[in-house]
Amino acid sequence: MSNPLPIALDRSARTPLSEQIRKAIAAAIDNGVLVPGARLPSWLDLAAQLGVARGTVRAAYDKLSDAQHIVSSKAGGTTVARRPRKAAKPDAPVAPGSVVEMFRDLSGQGHFRMGVPAQDSLPAKLLARIRARAVRAELSAVMRYVDPRGELELRREIAAHLAIARGLECSPAQIVITSGFSGGLGLALRVLGLEGRRAWMENPGFPLTRKGLDLGRLEVVPIPVDANGIDVEHGLKHAPDAALAVVTPGQQAPLGPPLSPQRRAQLLDWAAQTGAFIIEDDYLGELQLDGRAAPALASLDRAGRVIHLGSFSKTISPTLRLGFLVAPEPLAAQFADVATCLVPAPGPAVQLSTAEFMRDGHYIRHLRRTKRAYCDNRDALTTALRSWSNDVQVAGLAVMLTLPDKTADVEIVRALLAHGLAPAPLSPWYFSPKRAQPGLLLGIATVPDRGVPAACKRLFEAIRAQGRVQSAPVSRRIRKPAAR
Repeated sequence: MSNPLPIALDRSARTPLSEQIRKAIAAAIDNGVLVPGARLPSWLDLAAQLGVARGTVRAAYDKLSDAQHIVSSKAGGTTVARRPRKAAKPDAPVAPGSVVEMFRDLSGQGHFRMGVPAQDSLPAKLLARIRARAVRAELSAVMRYVDPRGELELRREIAAHLAIARGLECSPAQIVITSGFSGGLGLALRVLGLEGRRAWMENPGFPLTRKGLDLGRLEVVPIPVDANGIDVEHGLKHAPDAALAVVTPGQQAPLGPPLSPQRRAQLLDWAAQTGAFIIEDDYLGELQLDGRAAPALASLDRAGRVIHLGSFSKTISPTLRLGFLVAPEPLAAQFADVATCLVPAPGPAVQLSTAEFMRDGHYIRHLRRTKRAYCDNRDALTTALRSWSNDVQVAGLAVMLTLPDKTADVEIVRALLAHGLAPAPLSPWYFSPKRAQPGLLLGIATVPDRGVPAACKRLFEAIRAQGRVQSAPVSRRIRKPAAR
């Protein structure tokens, strides 16, 4: 090599000279200054050029050789290795996916946030003690690979709880512990292998589920929802050949009504006759505030077509990332195989602590306390909202405020985040933005401890600021609060 390498040494720097030489040569290779096959000076010659000890250059060359930047041979000397050039760094960070962006932007911390339980009703100190014991037990136990379906203790507790609370009788062998609902959905789609087939999904329905089905390469068919849940007749008419239906039969997300007995029977008959599968998203489980919760759809399944998904995100905390899947008995072994190879259960500590929390009766007592608190929150919120608008209805663990057509509910939510209020916009739950019903979903688990009327006042100020409410029909127009 006739020209000296572009190496400038800083002898006052803390970085060793050999490391400075290595970095300079590696950068020249990555940037294309030194092309594959280019010959480098011997370490003796380079040491003389740089005025350093021969061992310093040799140490740099050894590291470059270990990293496969250069190769050395007696016949050919030291040359730049033939390897892919390092990709240039982008000028800006890679943007997240659309669903990630939506949840990061619109699900900030604040009052009325959906999807999270009330923090003050959780026995945090008790859970912390149980979790600490489980972590110590995990670290002191003999190192081993755990059951990829999940810890047997937790699967037993879940099976017992489902039999009592959801009317669903199953064995622990049918249960797979997952990383929340998303983990269960991904596991189910992998096992069923329905790529290219059609899938029914409720419209409106959970955007994350819709994106998950799309990523699973299914053709998603929107099925409208009414007061009786998903319109099965519509699905039979427009997509009778679908191989899958994803439903929220306990309390429809986001509108709230349970799937009626007649629709349940229709849905199960269709699956049994066509060989289709049903994924039951039991996202609110037994958290039905009025009366006893409707039984799980899987409890009525006699043909082995329903895959039941549940989680502890709404009852304990979404930070656990802990859920479960109940597989039809004929598919239990296949679900176990896929879980073993591709989507194993979370670590033992979080599972064993949850199992103890359930086994000692803390979980069921926590649910009873939570439901009482949520009823009080719901009543306070609906009373405050109805002093401003008639378009208010309870929707599961949220209160839904429908807005006039073309109201920018997403923009309203963004404006409210700055004031500590974080309701969810209704329109993204619909398949078509042009046909979406604007509205706000106000979570009742995160209603303010005090000052509910003041929070609602701020809410309607943000709605008015959009400047479209005034042109709405009189029956849909937001009225002034009643005098007190």
